[in-house]
Amino acid sequence: MKKALSLFNQLPKFHRSIIIGGLLFLFFIITITSNNDDTANTSTKSPLEQQLEVGKRYQIAMPGHNDIAASNEKNIELPTLRKRTKNLPTIEENSSLNTVNSQQASDVTWQSVTVKSGDSLGKIFKRLGFSSQTTYAISTAQGKHTSLLKRLNIGDNIRIASNSDDKLTALEFIMSKTETLFVNLVGEKYVSHKETKEIEISQGFAHGIITSNFWNAGKSAGLTDGQVIELADIFGWDIDFALDIRADDSFHVIFEKRYIEGEYIGTGNILVAEFINQNDVFQAIRFEDGEYYDAKGKSMHKAFLRAPVNFKYISSNFKPKRFHPVQKRWKAHRGVDYAAKSGTPVVAAGNGTVTHSAYNKYNGNYVFIQHGNGIVTKYLHFTKRKVKKGQRVKQGQLIGTVGATGLAAGPHLHYEFLVNGVHRNPRTVRLPEAKPIAKKYRKKFDVFAKKQLDTLASSKDAVF
Repeated sequence: MKKALSLFNQLPKFHRSIIIGGLLFLFFIITITSNNDDTANTSTKSPLEQQLEVGKRYQIAMPGHNDIAASNEKNIELPTLRKRTKNLPTIEENSSLNTVNSQQASDVTWQSVTVKSGDSLGKIFKRLGFSSQTTYAISTAQGKHTSLLKRLNIGDNIRIASNSDDKLTALEFIMSKTETLFVNLVGEKYVSHKETKEIEISQGFAHGIITSNFWNAGKSAGLTDGQVIELADIFGWDIDFALDIRADDSFHVIFEKRYIEGEYIGTGNILVAEFINQNDVFQAIRFEDGEYYDAKGKSMHKAFLRAPVNFKYISSNFKPKRFHPVQKRWKAHRGVDYAAKSGTPVVAAGNGTVTHSAYNKYNGNYVFIQHGNGIVTKYLHFTKRKVKKGQRVKQGQLIGTVGATGLAAGPHLHYEFLVNGVHRNPRTVRLPEAKPIAKKYRKKFDVFAKKQLDTLASSKDAVF
């Protein structure tokens, strides 16, 4: 008994109050039951029976309520559930959902539609047998998100409900895995609202060693096609993935894994990455501005790309002399040939102005671009040219497609890089320095970068 009392006294005051209250309530119920049994065979009612009515509920004050009130007065924060959605409907919009629920319970039929080429809301409704008045009513529904119905794309999904009178009662436009637009019939009017599901993010790690090529190594490491391409884009200003990749090069990546209500929906951004190329270490950290920087805060996005084309393989590297496959003689080769399928897109290596966009029997279809600091880039043997003389172009902009026009033995891009009129090897020439991160963010970035690189190092240690 003493041990039980000792344990009872160790409980918080609030819990002791609840236990005492529960015991008093139990004693009160037993007492009433006992009194009812004692007077069951008597013709007179006790004072308690005269006061209480059978079948009527009475509220009894429980000890501990004052404690709860006191805790509220002290602003004690109680745990709350994590929000699962954003932009939830207002009270007024919830009334529309209640209306739809009641309609669904009374013979509502749903149809699913996939948007086809040339479809509009009017065409879809006409196909389903709804009038133009219904189309107008839906497209002018009350709510700030109704206009989203004008942005239908091929492959979008729409669910439509109608009642036994063939009147449209509800519409669901599934815009993405996270966003859905609802239009509901409330009385005689349509009301729209949008719901956005919260994305939960965790981190994934991938590591790979190159044996044959970067693409295969990335896929073997579990990266998606998009992640392999994104990783090449991040380091594409420092590494020419056509010429610089070697066996035993390696990479390490931390990336986002995204979930909705516990269901995996795919990968997100690459957060921090490291690429070791011929023993040179390149690192990239994604900052809050969405850009990638190296450990010293210099942008990974530089003035020129190392490779302006998605290559299949390199047929001829930069060298003073080579045997020309068409002219059958030795001559200087002052550029790099990227062999690729006809029609492969070629992009501008940097911002500049097109000085030449023409054709001759040697270069075939060709484009020259003048950049700043006396730099000129040349692109030869296009199937088609996509820019005109005098046109301003930006880095990464499509300027032509790989072909075999002019003196070309097969489809390829011949790419040259000139500095003040002198040919330089595109893959080894020193490119202009990248801009550093803004000074006002430098301290914050340094702390953040160290944390990210430490996380990457820990992940690498777990692998090796």
